[in-house]
Amino acid sequence: MTRPAPIYDRLLAAHREGRPQLFVLVDPDKSDPSDLPGFVAEAQDAGVDGFLVGGSLALLPTFEECLRAMKVTARVPVVIFPGGVHQVSGEADAILFLSIISGRNPEQLIGQHVIAAPMVRELGLEAISTGYMIISSDAVTSTEYMSYSKPIPREKAEIAAAHALAAEMLGMKLVYLEAGSGAPQSVPPAMVRMVQALVDVPVVVGGGIRTPEAAAEKVAAGASIVIIGNHFEEDGNRAQLRAFAEAVHEGRTRSITEL
Repeated sequence: MTRPAPIYDRLLAAHREGRPQLFVLVDPDKSDPSDLPGFVAEAQDAGVDGFLVGGSLALLPTFEECLRAMKVTARVPVVIFPGGVHQVSGEADAILFLSIISGRNPEQLIGQHVIAAPMVRELGLEAISTGYMIISSDAVTSTEYMSYSKPIPREKAEIAAAHALAAEMLGMKLVYLEAGSGAPQSVPPAMVRMVQALVDVPVVVGGGIRTPEAAAEKVAAGASIVIIGNHFEEDGNRAQLRAFAEAVHEGRTRSITEL
């Protein structure tokens, strides 16, 4: 049965119209559900276009509680960024159906998906198939360690581009380049640019982006969606929400030759 895809349709429309999006990643293990309605409202007022919710571990039993708290004030999409099959819930608007295509671990390519698919269907949750690539950042990230997936070397843009092209040919709807939460280095603009040049689907970039200028750099290189997570967990950094949103939304106006 074909299900409507309102969230992906919105993302695809923004991509085709050249309207880059800023999403904020919320880690349930690092969030107090009672604080989330206020944070969501603040982020929306600053211009944030959506939220991802999830983490590599989810040690605390507050995943669904966090989703419900966010939906109290959310007017933009709240999408699950799953760290495993335990992070599937009908409380969200959609779920990124992630396949870690940069690695060769069959559990992360298809195994966990077989378990999750009936649950996602039963909940009527919109599944957005996503080719997920871990990009090396000179440090072992939680995602790399927990998924047993070797990252793509950051200087090998052509390898990432070939993986992205294969993902699109397999029918995946997004390509996600991930340096890792709190990574010392973000995904190189040259890699983003090469991937974007080969695929028509939206390119998502996250990990290690700590300044509005870095966010704008990713957009100028071709990212349609920029993800910021760890940065906004630190005290005082919430004040930069609007600066990040403006940098992403205006990033396409910069010349790529400036990078």
